[in-house]
Amino acid sequence: MRKGNLTAAAALVLTLALAACSTPSTDEATPTAAPSMPGASSAPLSTTSTAPPSIDQDIVGTVVRFTVDSESVDVTIGVDSPATRDFLSMLPLTLTLEEFNGREKIADLPRALEYEGSPGSDPEDGHLIYFIPWGNIGFYYNTDGIGYSDQTLHLGTYNATLEELERLEGHATVEIVR
Repeated sequence: MRKGNLTAAAALVLTLALAACSTPSTDEATPTAAPSMPGASSAPLSTTSTAPPSIDQDIVGTVVRFTVDSESVDVTIGVDSPATRDFLSMLPLTLTLEEFNGREKIADLPRALEYEGSPGSDPEDGHLIYFIPWGNIGFYYNTDGIGYSDQTLHLGTYNATLEELERLEGHATVEIVR
């Protein structure tokens, strides 16, 4: 091959290589996946959340209000656990609160809470608990003789008198207030 033909052949190969690497026209475009690292998401990153902040962020200190007529009792969430997060995810809702055995006000939840990994508790007066076997919550006000149980999960604490709890009976609205 002569030197001129060699240069022309090299130029032709270079032109074809560049053409193969260029962006195809819109009628020839085919989607290609961008390489990603394992576990990486192709979704855009966002610094804002569409879920309630109390669910996505630190939930300890979240205040939940139980209201019957003009009486309300606020519960401050005291533990970040699967059960507490699931309870908060149900709100707002309406429950029926009733007296139980001279120890607590209880209400059945619409469904059992997801609680796997939630620690048991040694309930005290002023605690809102979730009782796994019955799937209900309870406002304890008389815990005499009640000890630690893996079946009793602490959700939060409240500060109400016995008289205020007595008026907290019937259909209650339950909502996050802060």
